[in-house]
Amino acid sequence: MERLPGFRDFYPEPLPEAEAWSAELRRFLFEAWRGVARRYGFREYDAPPLEPLELFTLKSGAEIAGQLYSFADKGGREVALRPEITPSLARLVAARERHYKKPIKWFAIPQLFRYERQQKGRLREHFQFNADLVGENDPAADAELVALLIDSLRAVGLTAQDFVVRLSSRQAWQEFYTHRGAEPARALDFFQVVDKLERESPEASDAKLKTLGFTLEEVRAFIAAAQPTADLTRILHNLSARGLSDYTRVDYTIVRGLAYYTGTVFEAHDRRGEFRAIAGGGRYDNLLKLISGGKTDLPAIGFGMGDVVLAELLAARNLRPKFEAGTDAYCVIDDETLRDDSLRLVQDLRNSGLAVEYALTSTSADKQLKRALELGVAHTFKLERLGTGKLLARLRVLATRSERTMLAADLAAALHVDPAAAPQS
Repeated sequence: MERLPGFRDFYPEPLPEAEAWSAELRRFLFEAWRGVARRYGFREYDAPPLEPLELFTLKSGAEIAGQLYSFADKGGREVALRPEITPSLARLVAARERHYKKPIKWFAIPQLFRYERQQKGRLREHFQFNADLVGENDPAADAELVALLIDSLRAVGLTAQDFVVRLSSRQAWQEFYTHRGAEPARALDFFQVVDKLERESPEASDAKLKTLGFTLEEVRAFIAAAQPTADLTRILHNLSARGLSDYTRVDYTIVRGLAYYTGTVFEAHDRRGEFRAIAGGGRYDNLLKLISGGKTDLPAIGFGMGDVVLAELLAARNLRPKFEAGTDAYCVIDDETLRDDSLRLVQDLRNSGLAVEYALTSTSADKQLKRALELGVAHTFKLERLGTGKLLARLRVLATRSERTMLAADLAAALHVDPAAAPQS
């Protein structure tokens, strides 16, 4: 039985083959994302992976249904596996925003699903770090999100030599479009052409632009001028004050083709241009009003960062961490009369926060030592009983083969420090 195309199995390390996906790398990314988000004062939320189909078509139009895992459930409801979580966020905030003081700063790490053609950096499912700030329209909120994005990438080992956040303005593009007297109803078509300029041939882009009343030459001239709006200027100043200028630049090739963006938009890209965008987002000040049917009208800005491209980038830059089993010690039981006492000690050590392994069944001391080496543990220990009935623990540091003996009750304290630094007995 094979897994479905475009989906992944996550294996524990060591991985069975090079292309396998690591559950421990996934955990590493999640912990990095959560750590940075909490330092910025963001609180975690989640929503159902299955939502009404209308939640997504309302935001993106009926044509998006062809890209989704959508179906009628047993109750006859049209539903879909979530392709993104921003509409769910809008639904949650619109329903309960009076319960939360503004601005609302939330993050989530959902698994998302899209039924589309697989390609490098894009599968039919992925996990995504989403961060959103709702209820503040000042550019300081935009800068806060961009800074969070930068620190989220720095937290996994990337530097200013590895990535750049390219900032643009949907408002500036909208003014460029309407200044020419172009048809308002086709503005989204225009944005989508501009969004794909780097991925399509100049001939194809020029032909599409001409149907909208533009030429590739004048679009490129607008991009080259790159005149920052007042909002972008304030955002850049804010980020400069934080010492983050090396991670950003104004780049009007970024337009984000989705219809709901209203102001600042941005994407994080690797400096060498080898991968798809690492992350992307922007300001969407009208979405909550749309989702709530006009009942809630709050400005918002957010971004999403997927795990697929980020994992590929870390591997390409040799920044993928090495993951060990994480076992602190191995209990060798070579005297079965001491198994019950050994189990009690193993439990006490685990209760103290240590990761401890032991042989589940009776086996030779040599096999137990081999297993300890396979697990990469730093220490082994075994119990000994004195004639007085007192239990001692003999602790060995495998790297140096040094040993010392102590009361069994003192073993936890010894393992919580570096036993190799202790005097040998």
